[in-house]
Amino acid sequence: MSIRWREAMDRALYGPGGFFVAGSGPAGHFRTSVHAAPAFATALLRLVGQVDAALGHPARLDVVDVGAGRGELLRALASVATGELAGRLRLTAVERAPRPRDLPAGVDWVDGIPTGITGLLVATEWLDNVPLDLAVHGSDGWRYLLVDPATGAESVGGPVDDEDARWLAAWWPAPGGAAGARAEIGRSRDEAWADAVGHVDRGLALAVDYGHRAPERPVDGTLTGYRSGRQVPPVPDGSCDVTAHVAMDSVASAGQRVARCAYALGSQREALRALGADGGRPPLALAASDPAGYVRALAAASTVAELTDPAGLGGHWWLRQPVGVTLDAVVAR
Repeated sequence: MSIRWREAMDRALYGPGGFFVAGSGPAGHFRTSVHAAPAFATALLRLVGQVDAALGHPARLDVVDVGAGRGELLRALASVATGELAGRLRLTAVERAPRPRDLPAGVDWVDGIPTGITGLLVATEWLDNVPLDLAVHGSDGWRYLLVDPATGAESVGGPVDDEDARWLAAWWPAPGGAAGARAEIGRSRDEAWADAVGHVDRGLALAVDYGHRAPERPVDGTLTGYRSGRQVPPVPDGSCDVTAHVAMDSVASAGQRVARCAYALGSQREALRALGADGGRPPLALAASDPAGYVRALAAASTVAELTDPAGLGGHWWLRQPVGVTLDAVVAR
């Protein structure tokens, strides 16, 4: 039986036996910035330090990872944090999957975003997996796309409801009224991000994801699947990741309405370079004086180059939404 894409994605990704709650987790199927740790974690720790300073070095500094996978980012942060800051960090993973048995005891594991966050909330490639509806434009306007979860076959359903119609008019209008244009209705992502930002009392909410802004919306959409490191058709049967890029400008607007503070939206390449990760090769002279050190530095530079490659992970958007602090205090330039 065909159903709307939002319901199909929710079942496939987060239902019993779903892609993200069973098995090895995301790391077994695709590589994200988090999996390039410790380089990513080292840069993020510098951002944590900026947030800490903006907050006046509170006795407890939260780092909450939403959509934490199997806790890779927080494990890496725990390994690179040192000194008195390490003693004040409270690391919390938010994930629907069961807690990994080997997760360090110092990392909390919860299935919902905690309230009263003072510090950093980070969501790395979370919003692209928040289930959403798809629509197709016809002579009578936008209609929902339906999907058969077993096969991925699509069919056209009824007209979109009023809320989705308003979202489409504001953020994803059909180009020239073209029939056959597809849209990925990001209202569910807006709501998820606004809710996440609302859990931060003071600090910074950071979303890192593939995305787009108006007027560069993709006419055919971005919905796709991933399994075992390969791109596959997006069949929502639980056997693969089903993902779509994020309407970052819409999400940013939703977060700003909650935080009532200006936000920053830019590329991961720019953000990481501002945080000191430039990917430069070590000097050749080091190879003669310290061969082992040169090899280590070269490997680190290669990882940073991957993180900042504009054709790959460097093409991620970074949405930084301050809450209760000024933008300049938590955005490296």
